[in-house]
This record gives sequence, C-alpha cells and structure tokens, in this order.
Amino acid sequence: MTGSAVAASSLPARLHGAEESPGMVLLEAEQFDDFGGWVLDQQSMDQMGSPYLLAHGLGIPVKDATTAANIASPGTYRAWVRTRDWVAPWKAPGAPGKFQVKVNGTPLETTFGTTGAQWHWQDGGLVELGARIQVALNDLTGFEGRCDAVLFCKDPGFAPPNELAELTRFRRSVLGLGMDPEPGGDFDLVVAGGGIAGTCAALSAARNGLKVALVQDRPVLGGNGSSEVRVWPQGKVNQQPYPHLGDIVREIVPERKSKDPTRTGAAFGDELKTKAIAGEPRITLFTDQRVYAVEMAGKTIQAVLAQHTRTGRRIRLKGKLFADCTGDATVGYLAGADYEQTREGHQGMTNLWRLVDAADKQQVLQCECKDKTALSLAYESGKVAQPFPRCPWALDLSDKPFPGRKTYKGQWGGESPLSNLGRWFWESGFDMDPIADVERIRDMNLRAMYGAWDALKNVDHLYPNHRIGWAAYIAGKRESRRLLGDVILSADDFRNAKYYPDGCFPCTWHIDIHGPHPKYKSGLESHEFISEATVGKDFSYKGPYWAPYRCLYSRNISNLFMAGRDISVTHDGLGPVRVMKTCGIMGEVVGKAAAICMEENTNPRGVYERHWARLQARF
Repeated sequence: MTGSAVAASSLPARLHGAEESPGMVLLEAEQFDDFGGWVLDQQSMDQMGSPYLLAHGLGIPVKDATTAANIASPGTYRAWVRTRDWVAPWKAPGAPGKFQVKVNGTPLETTFGTTGAQWHWQDGGLVELGARIQVALNDLTGFEGRCDAVLFCKDPGFAPPNELAELTRFRRSVLGLGMDPEPGGDFDLVVAGGGIAGTCAALSAARNGLKVALVQDRPVLGGNGSSEVRVWPQGKVNQQPYPHLGDIVREIVPERKSKDPTRTGAAFGDELKTKAIAGEPRITLFTDQRVYAVEMAGKTIQAVLAQHTRTGRRIRLKGKLFADCTGDATVGYLAGADYEQTREGHQGMTNLWRLVDAADKQQVLQCECKDKTALSLAYESGKVAQPFPRCPWALDLSDKPFPGRKTYKGQWGGESPLSNLGRWFWESGFDMDPIADVERIRDMNLRAMYGAWDALKNVDHLYPNHRIGWAAYIAGKRESRRLLGDVILSADDFRNAKYYPDGCFPCTWHIDIHGPHPKYKSGLESHEFISEATVGKDFSYKGPYWAPYRCLYSRNISNLFMAGRDISVTHDGLGPVRVMKTCGIMGEVVGKAAAICMEENTNPRGVYERHWARLQARF
C-alpha cells in the first residue's frame, strides 16, 4: 500500500499548545500552524533533538510564523525562547538573526537571537496570558534568525533544561508525547535516505517484488539532486556490459537543459521522484521522518526508529533488510557498523546561490524569493534598484579576492564575473565535522555569500539592480562517514584498473577530491570558502570502471546494505563514486540484491558468495 507518515497538516490539538503539564505551555516552532516565510531546518536534530524555524530571507524580513494556543490557567507567565546568535561563534558583531515574539500582536520585552553562541533559552520576561493566545515569530532582518521553541511557564523562577537528554524528556513530557515509538509497519526492506540512491533502491526493490519502506527527513525526494539543494546529478548510466543498469536513474533524473544548475528548482524534477514512488504499491513513503535510533539483535538490525520533523511523533519500522542511503551513514553508525571518517582535509559542503536582475522582467517572473509579489510590483512601477545593507557580521571580504570579483574566477568558472558567484566551488568546512558541525558549516557558507555580496554592492559599487534571489539553506554534503564492506575501494584501484569479479556499478567521474583553493585562502585560514578539484593524469582512469558489489554491504552488520556516498571506499576512492547518477545505480543494484536475499533466505554477503550469477542475470 502506498502511503506516507503523519501528514504535516494533521497536527493533534495538544501539539498546538494545549497545556499538558501544570503551568507549562510549550510551542515547538516546527509545530506552528503557519510558517509564514520561515523555513524548517532539520539538519541539526541529532545535536539539539528538534528541528527549528529559520528566517531565510536573504536580507529581507520574512512573513511572520504564527500559531494559537489554549491556556488552561490564565495569568502571569514567564516566557522563554530557545534560540542563539548564529554569528557569535566567530565573535562577529551585529547579531543579524534578530526577531521578536508577539503575543496577541504585542512583542515581548526581549529581542531574541541576540545572545549566546550555542542554542539556549533566552529569557523573554513576564507576560499576561488569557484563555486563548495568538503567537507570532516576527523576523526583523531577513538574515537567518532562528527559533527552536517558545515556552510559557507560570513559575517565574523555573528555568527550562538545555542538556540534550534532559531537554528531550522535558519536551515530550510537556507535549504529552511518549518516549517510545508507535508501530510503523513491517517490511522486507527499509531504505533510510530519500536521495537519488535511496529512491532508486526503493524502486528497484519494489519492482523485484519486495515490500519497501522509504524514509526521508525532508518533504521532497532527491537529496542533493532536489530543488532544495540543486547539485546537478553527474555520471554515465546504461553502460556495457549491463546496459539496463541506470534505467531507474534515467526515469527519475531529468535531462539537464541549462548550464546553470541553480536556475530554478523545477529543473531538478522533484515530481518525477514522487510520481515514480507513488506508482509503486509495494512502497510506503515516510517523508519528514528522521531516523534517530536502531534496534538490534546481536549484529542484525531489527528496526529503525524515526521521528516526524513536524509532529514529533516517533515510529518503529521493522525490517528484514536495511539500506543506509543517508549519506551520513546514520543507520550503520547507530547499528555499530565498522566505518571510517576523514577528520581533517575532507571534502566540504556547498550551499549554492543565484542572483536576480530586478530590471529584467523575465528574471523577476522566475524569481523564487519570498517577496516575489513586492518585487514584481516594484518592477512594474520602475523601482528596480536593489540596495543591500552592510554586513559587519559576515565574512569580511572588502579587501580580498574571490570568484566573481574583478577578474577572479573559480575553477572552470565562466568569463562573466556573475557566473562565478554561488557555484559548486563555494564550499567550506574542510576541517570540521560534517555531522556535528553541520549548522556551523552551513552558516560559514552563508557568511561568505553575504560578505561577498556586501563587498560587490557596497565596496565595489557594482550591480545596483541585482539581488540574491535564491540560496540553499540545506547543505550539499560531499563527504561524511563511510561504512566498511568486504572490499574497501581506493583511488589506486581506479588508476590501476584493478579487476573485481563482482563489478556491478559503472564509475565514469574522475577522481574528484576537493580542497581549499590556494589562490583564495590567504588571510582566511580556517575560514576557506572556495574549493579546487583535483585534475590531471594522476586523477584520471580509463572508464567505465566497474566497482564491486562488496562495497555495497556492511562487513559486520549482517543485514545492512548501503548506497550513495557512504559506501565502502577510502577518502580518495570516494572521488569517482560520489556523483549522484552513479549512486543511483548503486541503489538499483541494492534493490535487486535485496530481492535475492528474500528469495534465497540469505544475507547481502550470501548473494556474493552463493548467488552472484543470479544477481548478474538481473543486470
């Protein structure tokens, strides 16, 4: 049966602020009735236990997020708001993420987002609450303000907990949610991660007869290849001697029609993935669900536990087989799978962005900005100038080179300065943890973007009619944990054309490893934000190279497959395999192998050891 997890629009009454604990009213930001112009960010749930709302206005204040709450015991309450000053880790001035919390239209006495480098509860003072209140998050800047939750407490001396475990128990107690998950179903294969790899794995398995759960922590499928992130899928498919491997990839990944990968979200074909999944009756799709734990029996996974990013409800998804397509190797890590992670000098993360010329009617019509109506009206009245404020809290690039400034270009950048802004090489976090530090790395990318645009607009006095029209707030990751299989593929395997009898997915991308670009790192050590890819004969090989099946399952967790950038490769071996069309073929192979596991009552390793010819026949 095709379906989805709890719909975001069906929040039960208690999640809208009905009082579950005496004298406590907790309003989780992700449970607000209307997000307005704010967006939901789930990337740091593992670190903070909850998603939060982000005022991603690109310098223009966004529309209020609003909700309502019933107050069982009207009276005087102390307000607390969980937030942070997102530039404080760099001791940067200005606190750009300022916002107000309004109760029945009146702001609390505190302006929020102004203190604290870490997430914490900021005191909002005392407020009188009647039996029914309207609450709004009022963004003041458009510069990435963020709110996790609003708490009203009748005990003025009470301070809410901030440590993760205690805070999680507190949240769920006040909201009337239990700690234990509800049954979510029993499946042949549970696929965690709905990027290109995971979507292909689910489709492949279902079309080979399996009952499949596909779990994705965003509302859309596609991951890095979605409208939210907009990294263009690369890699060749349908290669000899297995020309049908890649059929599913071709079905769900649209043909590229523009050299500008950030042109519009529609170019990435989110609807193709959704339509394909909806057309498979054996797949149950769980969107907006993030895996937070696994249940084990020895070295075998019994179930994954997932939490809904809007409602907070938890479910248990039982399975006979599991596929970790999360990119971060979340399931494998939680299960105790062997893994490697390059701690320093790994590939970074990108948040792509694009500009809009407000004097160009076509660009105005295509703009994906949150104030598109105001922009269109301004264009019609001839008001096309787009001033941009100085950003003292951003990365100071007033006297530094960067791609898009003067004659500076990024690697393979175009001749036009504008064509060098916001591209793949705007990348940071090379020495930071891509999991624990995901919020800070994303924020580094945003500080670089705002700093560059400030320099171009206010120092160089260029592009008076241009504005930032779109920027990804979900990070495009390249490297994270890598789960270890029976073969650990290295770059030398590609260079030396090492033969594996179980070659099953074609690699056609070069040995592409990114590091800080030496031309742009002077004076920005530890804050590098422009990358350079490896090139030359030392990073090329004769392709397609058929990589082994034994990279696609865990060597110590008996029923765990993996597909995507978390497969069994070394740091340099990741370079040729990490592009998304190649990852999609991995998913196709995993789906076929999972079907043989079920048919033959074996595990992923057993397919290689005893049923390899049968799997090959399905290629």
